[in-house]
Order: sequence, then C-alpha cells, then structure tokens
Amino acid sequence: MKYLMLILLAFGSIYSSGQELKLKKRAPGALSGSEFSKSLRDTAITLEDREKIIFEQVRSGNIPDFYRKLVEIKDTVALDGAIHTIRYYVTPDFIAIGSNDDYFYCPMKPQLAQKVASLLKCSLPTGKISDKIYQNAVVKMVPEPIPPSPQMVTIPVFEKHNSLVNTQRKLSLARHPMGSLVAGNKKDVVISNKIYNEKGALRVVIYGWHKPDGKAIQPLYNGHSTIHVDYSHGIRMVQNKVWVDGKKTSLQKVLASETLSSLLSDEGVIKFPVYPTE
Repeated sequence: MKYLMLILLAFGSIYSSGQELKLKKRAPGALSGSEFSKSLRDTAITLEDREKIIFEQVRSGNIPDFYRKLVEIKDTVALDGAIHTIRYYVTPDFIAIGSNDDYFYCPMKPQLAQKVASLLKCSLPTGKISDKIYQNAVVKMVPEPIPPSPQMVTIPVFEKHNSLVNTQRKLSLARHPMGSLVAGNKKDVVISNKIYNEKGALRVVIYGWHKPDGKAIQPLYNGHSTIHVDYSHGIRMVQNKVWVDGKKTSLQKVLASETLSSLLSDEGVIKFPVYPTE
C-alpha cells in the first residue's frame, strides 16, 4: 500500500506539473530586445528579411526566460446535455525577443506565426481562447492604441508601443511578477474559418484587445492581406496538447470535432486551423 501511494503521488506530481516551451537556452550574449529592434530599423530590410531574422532569433532561443513556462486555462461547457471540461496551456504573454528585463514584442505575418507555432509544438489561439485568456489573466492591461497612419507598420511605431506597454506592465510587477498571465496589451492573430475570405484569398484574422469591461475592441476581422503587420498584432502560443475530460488529446482534434469544437471555438468546427507556411 505504501509503494502504491508513492507511485500515485509521483504520477500526480507529473500530471500537475507545469508545461514549458521546448526551446534552446538563451545564450549569454544574445541580443536584448532594444538591441534587436534597433537592428531592424534599417529601411533596406524588407518584410521578408525581417521575418527570417525573427524566426532565427526564436529558433536560437532568444526569448525571455519568463515566457517559457506556460499557464493553465480551464473551461467547462455543456454540450448536448453533457458537461465537458478542457484544460490547455498558453504562453503568459505575446511573443517577444530578448531578455526578462529588455524584450521586444514582435508583430509578424500569420505565416511566420504559424511557422513559430509549429516549431514550438503549439497553435495560434481562436477567438474563444483569446476571450478565455483575458478572463483568466491576473494582469489585465488597458489597451494603448496609437492613431492609425502609414507608419503603424514600421519598427519605430512598434518600439513606441513596446515602450507604452512595458511602462504600464511595470506598475503591476510587485504584485504579479514576470510569467504571470497578461492580456489586454495586443490584439491576437487567431486561427479561424475566416483565414480564407469568400473569394478564397488568404487573410490575416485578428481579434481581441480587450478593454477593462471585458469587451474586445477588435471583433473577428479578416479585412487585411497577410502582408499587413502592424504594431497592435500580438502572437500568442497555445500548446497543441490539451486535456478533455481528463484525457490527453490535441487542439486540432478538438477543433475538428462536431461534438467538442465548442470547447475551443465560437465558430463551431474549424476545418483548417492553420495558416499556410509555404
């Protein structure tokens, strides 16, 4: 009996332990966030060049340590008269390059976001997941919009918004240290049945940027082509492994299920929950 209890305790510890991103350790000499953003200011760097640089930084492990430990989200939904529960894990904030003390949020095309997600064995969120993240966030930030202009897709405006967000985040650090679940600071680039519009054209789908009352500034929207990458776009990772009614499965299988898709989606089944990477 004693040995059985030890085994059960060990199993429980493994089962309840935190999930983490599988990434290389950040190198001691890796660029800080401000150094990285400064390196991108050269106007000769195209969007395609920038995306390659961002991916190499992620692949090399140059993201903050606090970003690596995932945060658990739980939900319970009544479907066809039965109660189902789901448990999944998300990154505590939108993806950033740099260190814990100096990091730079990286808006990117959805194709690159998908490539990063695949590298990390993750997915982008749905609109419903975005809502759940905001509801569960212990740090609910107040959105800091910058007036629309042609410059909203440029590195200087990315840096300006980065500074606004980080200044606000510092106000809550004493109560909620780095690694706490944060939301409200960016819109989500999401997976959706609207990834392709009615004409079959690929679009970036954005949602969220929740206000303190919980309402999203940005309804589900696919009006931009994928080359539109502005300062407000945030890339959040959701681990592919999920648990439904205590059993491990995948986010993709849940979204494909006529019965269970509502656990993760307000659009019903999402047949193609990915952006093409080629």
